[in-house]
Amino acid sequence: MSTLSSVEDTRTTTARTQDDFGGKSGGRAFRDQLARAVMWGAFAIALVPLVWILGATLVKGGQTVLDLDWWSKSQSGITSRREGGGAVHAIQGTIIQAAVTALISVPIGVLTAVYLVEYGRGRLAKAVSFMVDILTGIPSIVAALFIYALWVRTLGLQRVGFAVCLALTMLMIPTVVRSTEEMLKLVPNELREASYALGVPKWKTIMRIVIPTSFSGIVTGVLLGLARVMGETAPLIILGPYTAVIATNLFDGLMPTLPSMIYQTYGESLPAAVNRTWGAALTLILIIFLLNILGRLVGRFSKVRT
Repeated sequence: MSTLSSVEDTRTTTARTQDDFGGKSGGRAFRDQLARAVMWGAFAIALVPLVWILGATLVKGGQTVLDLDWWSKSQSGITSRREGGGAVHAIQGTIIQAAVTALISVPIGVLTAVYLVEYGRGRLAKAVSFMVDILTGIPSIVAALFIYALWVRTLGLQRVGFAVCLALTMLMIPTVVRSTEEMLKLVPNELREASYALGVPKWKTIMRIVIPTSFSGIVTGVLLGLARVMGETAPLIILGPYTAVIATNLFDGLMPTLPSMIYQTYGESLPAAVNRTWGAALTLILIIFLLNILGRLVGRFSKVRT
């Protein structure tokens, strides 16, 4: 009898406990659903301007981009009142400047992040981190004016495409540093310790273990930096004004880009020029979209396999 009564008491206590937790779980479930609804609502609100911009760009620039001449001809000899021509000169300039900017920024940014995470101690590391924070908040026009003062006023050189790349480098480096730094911090310390236990030097551990493990995240940070600098306009206006002909020399003459083409054609306010403006904007979006796809593929196929 005592055994049966103890079993019944245990069942009663369990039922009461479940009821209590059921009430609390119900409250937590309500709060969870409320937070979920707020989150999805905020996501939908944030999505509205994005869809609006993409839709307007596709509608107004789609016809221009679908023309084959757009991808094979420049605007040489095309007046603002005349339809026709293409954007191959601006596309080439954008890709060349972005490639050179990445070639300078990525090694500096990645090595700086490796130093801050793996080696950085003391005042020097704090100073480097502080300077990266300052560069992160610098407006693009300030970076352009700094390069203008150094390149044109101090050194007496001409406004060329390479000067634009230097200004864009100042904007891209902090993005690469911070994104790479966060990715390196996510690498488990157990991987480093296991490598050290096997007698592997620290520099080789970083090159063979740490960087490959976080490579996909580093690529994402590089693409974020590229997406930012490829759409900048202030450095182009100050250091590399627009020209309607094909120009691929970074050290001689002006170099056209898609942002400067957008700025130039939109200011003309004529129907033919406005169509080219929307076409250039859609082309820039497509290039950045393709870069993101390429980056995801590179990150996927370069993961460390265990």
